[in-house]
Amino acid sequence: LRLVESGGGLVQAGASLRLSCAASGRTFSNYHMGWSRQPPGKEREFVAAVVWSTGATYYAPSMKGRFTISRDFAKNTVHLQMNTLKPNDTAIYYCTAGPKYLGVSGGNYWGQGTPVTVSG
Repeated sequence: LRLVESGGGLVQAGASLRLSCAASGRTFSNYHMGWSRQPPGKEREFVAAVVWSTGATYYAPSMKGRFTISRDFAKNTVHLQMNTLKPNDTAIYYCTAGPKYLGVSGGNYWGQGTPVTVSG
């Protein structure tokens, strides 16, 4: 399974960004697909995930409210809408996928990451 992220960039605090993750290469209908992030000098942390087959979503408690994950069946793509961004949202954001719950460990598959920098 190949995961390719896009949509990162440099924004000011309070802005919004939408990240995308395009999946290809194998069947993933029963997979959980989601996002993790790694801030500079810190450990990786889970952000959000969606169960591809049902559309059920789950979030890290601290990400609820400002971040929304969604899927696009037609494009085999998962999106992460991030609103009211803060400087501490600065991180490399990684798309990840696997056959079970995605927590801090993520899934079996990872994208290359897309950087998000929020200036304050």
